[in-house]
Amino acid sequence: QVRLVESGGGLVQVGGSLRLSCAASGRTFSSYNMGWSRQAPGKERVVVGISWRPGNTYLADSVKGRFTISRDSTKNTMYLQMSNLKPDDTAVYRCAVARVGTTWDYWGQGTQVTVSS
Repeated sequence: QVRLVESGGGLVQVGGSLRLSCAASGRTFSSYNMGWSRQAPGKERVVVGISWRPGNTYLADSVKGRFTISRDSTKNTMYLQMSNLKPDDTAVYRCAVARVGTTWDYWGQGTQVTVSS
């Protein structure tokens, strides 16, 4: 059974940092694209970052320079390092994996990130 489990969310002050993890199990995802998206209350879900295979990354303009995305294939885990957090970063963050492009095959349940001012 495939599972994606996010962790690392929480409450942080403006300017603070958090590292989210997405641990995958049930299958090896080294050949999959992996991505992070977020959804703030009352807003649509948006993609924050993607770790492409074979190795490029994508970050949304709103987080460039503040967030980095990485993965450790030996641990079947993807990370989202978030720095200089802003109130607008408050959202539920979910990870997902895709065999092709951004047609996400599996999703995690999400982790809440709250940035207080």
